[in-house]
Amino acid sequence: MTVKLEKKQLLRNNEYYDIQQKYDELYHKSKNNESFYNLMNLIMSDNNINLAYRNIKTNKGSITSGTDGMTIDDLKTISKLELNRKIQNKFKNYNPKPVRRVEIPKPNGKMRPLGIPCIEDRLIQQCIKQVLEPICEAKFHKHSYGFRPNRSTHHAIARTQYLINRSKLYYCVDIDIKGFFDNINHNKLIKQLWSIGIKDKTLIKILIKILKSEVENIGKQNKGTPQGGIISPLLSNVVLNELDWWISDQWESFVTKHDYSTLRSNGQIDQNTNKYSALRKSKMKEIYIVRYADDFKLFCKDYKTAQKIYIAVKQWLKERLNLDISDEKSKITNVRKGKTEFLEFKLWATNKGNKIVCNSNMTDKAKKQVKENIKKQIKVLQKDRTAKQANKLNSIILGIHNYYKIATHVNLDMTEIAYEVNRTFDNRLKLRKKEKIYRSEVYEKLYGNYTNHRSVVGIAIFPIHGCTTSPTMNFTQEICNYTKNGRNLIHRKVNISNKLIRHMLNNTNNDSIELSDNKISLAYGQRGLCGVTGNSLEIGNFECHHKKPKKLGGMDEYKNLILINTEVHKLIHATNEITIDKYVNEIKNKNKIIDLDINKILKKVNTLRVKAGNFEIKYELN
Repeated sequence: MTVKLEKKQLLRNNEYYDIQQKYDELYHKSKNNESFYNLMNLIMSDNNINLAYRNIKTNKGSITSGTDGMTIDDLKTISKLELNRKIQNKFKNYNPKPVRRVEIPKPNGKMRPLGIPCIEDRLIQQCIKQVLEPICEAKFHKHSYGFRPNRSTHHAIARTQYLINRSKLYYCVDIDIKGFFDNINHNKLIKQLWSIGIKDKTLIKILIKILKSEVENIGKQNKGTPQGGIISPLLSNVVLNELDWWISDQWESFVTKHDYSTLRSNGQIDQNTNKYSALRKSKMKEIYIVRYADDFKLFCKDYKTAQKIYIAVKQWLKERLNLDISDEKSKITNVRKGKTEFLEFKLWATNKGNKIVCNSNMTDKAKKQVKENIKKQIKVLQKDRTAKQANKLNSIILGIHNYYKIATHVNLDMTEIAYEVNRTFDNRLKLRKKEKIYRSEVYEKLYGNYTNHRSVVGIAIFPIHGCTTSPTMNFTQEICNYTKNGRNLIHRKVNISNKLIRHMLNNTNNDSIELSDNKISLAYGQRGLCGVTGNSLEIGNFECHHKKPKKLGGMDEYKNLILINTEVHKLIHATNEITIDKYVNEIKNKNKIIDLDINKILKKVNTLRVKAGNFEIKYELN
């Protein structure tokens, strides 16, 4: 559910700033192999900057400071006009600030270095990413699933299962690239961007400066893209996209002289079935790639082909990208005899009736990490026995279930984890007598059949063992953020007055960037209607009301705002009885409201009046 909401929200954000069509045009031109020489105008446009602010302000990383100590909170109070001009001026003579370096623990006990740019540099990277993404998406291979819109690890696992179950490819080649993100060749990356069609020299110079940003206590970088930068995942996909297509062109996308396409009964054209049948009669070797970021697998029919492609890929990575592989971690696995690991899942093939099917469960590292995460939260809950921490434990368990539920043997894994973790729970969080237990709607929906549950401060804790297998689904390749038909598969546009949105975009320059952004969100959230009367908002006759006034400590945050008609706003702040009667009658007559409905409206008005520090008003029925 969370993933679906994120998909829709990103598209909704594009609608807020009326910029989706621009991105669609970039995608279409890139599909037609056109080149782009003047991208900076779009990157530096007010709407693109405002959208970038919106896209990063809710990220957890936005509250993490860079080397200058600033976070997203330091930008919220700046006016929209001032922020736009500030970012545009930085683009004209861009020199990124030093990147803050931190290290986070990896599951294997080692540390992973992260580079955290300063907040303004992150905003600039987001501006660039928004424009580069549609261009790159048009060129990326369809079976690359990492750090791309709408795709997930589950889609990558679904693809591997499909290749084992349906294509009967049982030889899996694992290639582990040594320190991929730290060893990306900058010159090669720039050439790859150029070949994709990104030929704006001003933008290229800015990207070079980003790549070579100074890292705190280390100095300027001559290679690599620091993990933690907003644009790094996109650039890493550009680097390995060449590998995707090189592998794909060996078989999957190989162009034949003869046209083997046929028309199906449903009217769709099948270009591959007959082609692959013909290719299997040749000396060509069947091979497929499934990639998630720098983690990828190659699937082959036999060991000899797997051995050849292993050597070929190792050589190709060294010669083309100057990347080395780890011989200790790279290997060939026959999944009918052994297990291969991918994205924290173990995969293997077994006989099931007359078929050979792919089975899966959690890796040992994943199980160990899950146990540690749950136990860590139980210890926190022991010291801070509150509903907040109990709900956090539930969210951790639910997140674990949602990720690993696609494993065919997940129930066995979770039962093993529950056996150990529940002992920790019972020892540290003994159930208090006569404690009423509250089971949320989510609990009833997902775990209502489980009776042996534990609770803390009256909140039922999700059963760790209560996870059943959910079949994986292959990614629907028609889904695309940059085509109308592709968006319709996952997103429905909210129809409100374009004039209203344009009015808000053009008349909020003096507002803080946070207030300006939230006003547009409100316009969509309220469907262009007054938050009190439910009537349409009319240009020139509506205002944004702070539920808790700034003089009382109110902020420009979304939950503290409401868009209302002007007469309603005046009624909320009115203190004189004559003035109050005037606006009550004005609302009633203007909207032809009966006495019963005016009381409903006044009830909402009184709620807002009290929050604003005003007294309640009464209306006598005639």
